[in-house]
Amino acid sequence: MLTTRTARTAAALVAVIALAAGCSGSGGKDAEDKTDDSATGGKAVGTPRMKIAMVTHSGEGDTFWDIVQKGAKQAAAKDNVQFLYSNDKEAKGQAELVQAAIDKKVDGIVVTLAKPQAMQAVLAKATAAGIPVVSINSGSEFSAKFGALSHIGQEESVAGEAVGTELGEQGKKKVLCVIHEQGNVSLEQRCAGVKKTFKGSVENLNVDGTNAPGSQSSIEAKLQADKSIDGIVTLGAPIAALAVKAKDDAGSKAEIATFDLNAEVVRRLKAKEVSFAVDQQPYLQGYLAVDELWLYKTNANVLGGGKPVFTGPALVTEKDVPKLEKYTARGTR
Repeated sequence: MLTTRTARTAAALVAVIALAAGCSGSGGKDAEDKTDDSATGGKAVGTPRMKIAMVTHSGEGDTFWDIVQKGAKQAAAKDNVQFLYSNDKEAKGQAELVQAAIDKKVDGIVVTLAKPQAMQAVLAKATAAGIPVVSINSGSEFSAKFGALSHIGQEESVAGEAVGTELGEQGKKKVLCVIHEQGNVSLEQRCAGVKKTFKGSVENLNVDGTNAPGSQSSIEAKLQADKSIDGIVTLGAPIAALAVKAKDDAGSKAEIATFDLNAEVVRRLKAKEVSFAVDQQPYLQGYLAVDELWLYKTNANVLGGGKPVFTGPALVTEKDVPKLEKYTARGTR
């Protein structure tokens, strides 16, 4: 079930994607990885070889970032770009990885701003070194302040508000919002958005998303202790699967909604174990970020006109499964 807002967002993005597709090809390849050429045709661009680094705050086992990387690698193959990916869930570690990219004299940096203050100084160094930066996924309000050309992602507060509204329309009274990475501003904004529009009560639960057994146990314990919880919102696809198991083990009747898609979430939508999911199109975030840096270096193009480029949110349900299954199966949605 795509919202009216989603339809408008999708329409706006069609032109951007069409522009990218119009000059696409698959002749170039990543230095480390082969890409699926089925989405492109012909030869790679003839522009000089570039090197682009992506540095994220991802923790281990988060499938969301596998999808982001697939998009980035496809654009890199088209654009004759060597794509370098690194990640650290700790803010200090992420900043150090950005510094390492600067030291390698890369031609562009894609970065997430989940813990923005730790990134400000090192991004200033990137700007001073003449390296263009694009931020994706998190921290859109800090992007321009920190010198990025653009931000590509969804507006997290708006996405949370859409979830709160939907839960209210479902008649829910008490919702548990599960934050799987403490201190991540985007996750906090999602839960705050839910609280803003949901007429019932919302309680946040912090878990360690890199510790699956511990996360599942924490959710289960909360559901056992409070039988009045009738809704669970998880903020990442892997946590949704853990919530389903925790709900079953706790004997809870709470319905589960989640942010983000992967193949397992689509299967659970189909089985009606998850009521709906919020899709922010991570493949598109990776693809557009690499493509923008290539466009900027080769043609001085900048996306967004000083505003974020939105890739979501879209609320999807079991009705959307037929058109999504083949894409989630290949890891691009």
